[in-house]
Amino acid sequence: MSGVQTIVIASEDADQRLDRWLRRRFPHLGQGRIEKMCRKGELRIDGGRVKPATRLEAGQSVRVPPIPDPGTTPQPVTPRITDADARMIRAAVIYRDDHVIALNKPPGLPVQGGSKQTRHVDGLAAALRFGLEENPRLVHRLDKDTSGVLLLARTRAAASKLTAAFRHRATRKIYWAAVAGVPQPRMGTVKYGLVKAPGHGKGGEGEKMLCLHPRDVDQTPGAKHATSDYAVLENAGQRTAWVALVPVTGRTHQLRAHMAEFGHPIVGDGKYGGSGQENLGDGWGAQLGGDVSRKLHLHARSLTIEHPVTRAVLHLTAPMPEHMIRTWDLFQWQPNEVPEDPFEDPET
Repeated sequence: MSGVQTIVIASEDADQRLDRWLRRRFPHLGQGRIEKMCRKGELRIDGGRVKPATRLEAGQSVRVPPIPDPGTTPQPVTPRITDADARMIRAAVIYRDDHVIALNKPPGLPVQGGSKQTRHVDGLAAALRFGLEENPRLVHRLDKDTSGVLLLARTRAAASKLTAAFRHRATRKIYWAAVAGVPQPRMGTVKYGLVKAPGHGKGGEGEKMLCLHPRDVDQTPGAKHATSDYAVLENAGQRTAWVALVPVTGRTHQLRAHMAEFGHPIVGDGKYGGSGQENLGDGWGAQLGGDVSRKLHLHARSLTIEHPVTRAVLHLTAPMPEHMIRTWDLFQWQPNEVPEDPFEDPET
């Protein structure tokens, strides 16, 4: 077993999550052990307590407690990637070069694992090496039930630059959604703050976000300001609308929580929109009934970002998943008849 170590973060290791940096440096160290070290305060950065997801900065000092030698503790068995899963995740690739890979993430596939998630994009990354020695790295996230453009870095240097771009909002992300009802006005901005709901019950209360009036954010512990732009592209009477959404900030469940609080939940969103077709006297519910799928109708349609190496502008677009295509066909909405970015000034 090693003794206590103090490791200074090099510039090439900056912008990584603490847990991922540790697993690369100590491959035999399990995620559960890392989380326990954080909870007990044994793992520290510049003397302060940290979380596994804490981002590293160049020059920081990481205190690493004694770690068992390889082979002295049982290690979890890494699930084998089936041929079917390998084909599925490779078929999801919509762009690839020597530095980045973009996927059209299928709905229902988590980006990362959790206590009950064993099949996820991060776990399937080995099938996306395409000749390189290392697995591609996640640089941002999508919710499990959200489909669309997901970018991965193929090298550590690319990961560092892409992570910084997402953190500093040097990206343009446009989502498509079907929402209950028709937002008025047809274009606008939602600025509710967000804070995690208390509790960790079976219904996932601990993962749900509550909306706050902007004036209450600074006085609410853990709350963060959040801003979303929306534009109605088409509508089917007053029943439902096709909207484009831009998360100006990047908070957990931001678009879903904002649209529900605004009175127009995203179709299929049982967490934020309720399960009924229509809640009389209390706005719309998230299920339209009839032939409309009960799956979440939220799709990361496009991502525009500067390439981490060539510095060319990458504009990535992902086709909608099957359940959304069926809904669009039902309402006769035509994706090729709307602008790529409805928020742009046509005269500029």
